[in-house]
Amino acid sequence: MIPVPTKFKIVAGAAEGEHRLTAFDHALLKAGIANINLVRISSILPPGAQQDQDLDIAPGTLAPTAYGSICSETPGKKIAAAVGVGLSPDTFGVIMEFAGECGKEEAEARITSMIAEAFRIRNLPLKEIRIKSVEHVVEKTASALAAVVLGY
Repeated sequence: MIPVPTKFKIVAGAAEGEHRLTAFDHALLKAGIANINLVRISSILPPGAQQDQDLDIAPGTLAPTAYGSICSETPGKKIAAAVGVGLSPDTFGVIMEFAGECGKEEAEARITSMIAEAFRIRNLPLKEIRIKSVEHVVEKTASALAAVVLGY
């Protein structure tokens, strides 16, 4: 049986690179999650999971991660990524992610709207929203990402 994560951390980073993939890798480094293997998950935070921004994940670990990312090679273009966790009392949470050609305020507004809708369609009370975002103006080749990493 696969263990259910008990902790999570919310991160964001943006950076330049010589290539799209190295820009993404550099953004992962800025976010503090470059040395783990992201296993992309959808949008449910396990019941009782606690936020731990000091969550230490060993290099090479397969880490369940919900993330939004964008890469751009258009100098002067503003890019942003945001992720949010909606918490409900006594049940699971919902994670939403977004990345696009906009500023962080728009990205955060979209996350807030998506989390509110997710709770509304599940008929769950929404207690709190926690959001992390980043924006970046492209110089040559850039990436922005925001992620919720689950751990133990």
